[in-house]
Amino acid sequence: MDIGDCLPCNEFKSLLDKNPLVIRSMSRKGNCWDNAVAESFFKTLKAECVYQNSFINKQQAAIIVFEYIEVWYNRKRLHSALGYLSPNEFEEFLNQQKIAA
Repeated sequence: MDIGDCLPCNEFKSLLDKNPLVIRSMSRKGNCWDNAVAESFFKTLKAECVYQNSFINKQQAAIIVFEYIEVWYNRKRLHSALGYLSPNEFEEFLNQQKIAA
């Protein structure tokens, strides 16, 4: 259960406002762009990992999904939006740019 499910809307907003580390981000109704990156990731996760495996239990599923994300998706899988680099390679590239500047 999410904390938002437990509190009326105004109480939830008030709770968020009291925490300076939380920044609310909401788009207008029907605007899906805020969620596009997450939707794309979960589509890829399901197509490349979840639908390719039969899980015996939740623990096995958690291990396989963790390995997919940490070993394959972040370290080896090439991402077109990152110039066909893995996220780790792209991060290293950015770090080198900051040092050189």
